[in-house]
Amino acid sequence: MSVDMRTYLAHVELANPITTAAGCAASGAELSQFFDLARLGAVVTRSITMAPRAGRPTPRMAETPSGMLNAVGLQGPGVEVFLERELPWLVDRGARAVVSVAGGSVAEYVALARRLSDAPGVAAVEVNLSCPNVEDLGRVFARDPAASAEVISSVRATMRYDVPVVAKLAPDVGDIVAVARACVDGGADALAMINTPLGMSIDVDSMRPSLAAGTGGLSGPAIRPLAVRCLWQVHAAMPGVPIVGMGGVMTGRDALEMILAGACVVSVGTALFHDPYACLRILRELEDLLKERGFERLADAVGLAHRPPGAGPRHRIDLEESSL
Repeated sequence: MSVDMRTYLAHVELANPITTAAGCAASGAELSQFFDLARLGAVVTRSITMAPRAGRPTPRMAETPSGMLNAVGLQGPGVEVFLERELPWLVDRGARAVVSVAGGSVAEYVALARRLSDAPGVAAVEVNLSCPNVEDLGRVFARDPAASAEVISSVRATMRYDVPVVAKLAPDVGDIVAVARACVDGGADALAMINTPLGMSIDVDSMRPSLAAGTGGLSGPAIRPLAVRCLWQVHAAMPGVPIVGMGGVMTGRDALEMILAGACVVSVGTALFHDPYACLRILRELEDLLKERGFERLADAVGLAHRPPGAGPRHRIDLEESSL
């Protein structure tokens, strides 16, 4: 008997919980030569900005033990080209598009939301809060609950009512639950975690930083325990809030670990750089693991690690009621 792999991102139903992670597959064109993108729960686009961005100087990526560092700098063609070419391309292929957005000010996030609000084919908007606020001495939005909430509430007020707004959180904060709660209070329909923590490596041959920017985001298996801890804490505090889990997911077992911690959707990122079929492989492995453990529905495994042994599954309606 097959497992019902359907899940919900707020009120949006996804055929399965596996998506790409923002920035790891551009807007899907590279992956489409390997498989049908419609087979994924959703494609999360690279972070879209208002104006085109060339990104940071090279080298932008460096391999590290059990992971990689990157400082790409949100390279992209800007929102107008995205709306004209990339989003219609995804829609034509039947893919669900979760559009990641990034800005340097609240006004820029609002402008992006306004451009996306009436665009056909936007299943959800993921708000990348790991951006420096140019109006506040470059302090990163994600590190301050009030700043994060201001961005989310402004985007939520601008975005079409039926498009979920997902707040993407960073782990290098004093209290991730406080930031998560502020975002939900500000109107976030779901949360995504974790974005890459800041790291650095130095090339001992050149005796210079491995990345031109010096520091960069650390991803891959090295950060998975950090991601699971963040998921666990936030789900424990707000069990009714949908969470997209990510950070070092390489196998179906990794995905299941995040689901047991509280994620209802799992994004795959770094794994795609060496295995373009990673999303479908992980989906297959996850379904097999659920079947082996007697699950009839993916939903019954979400947050299961929080419940005492022998407790019954918590269905979606239970989670909705517990959040009231």
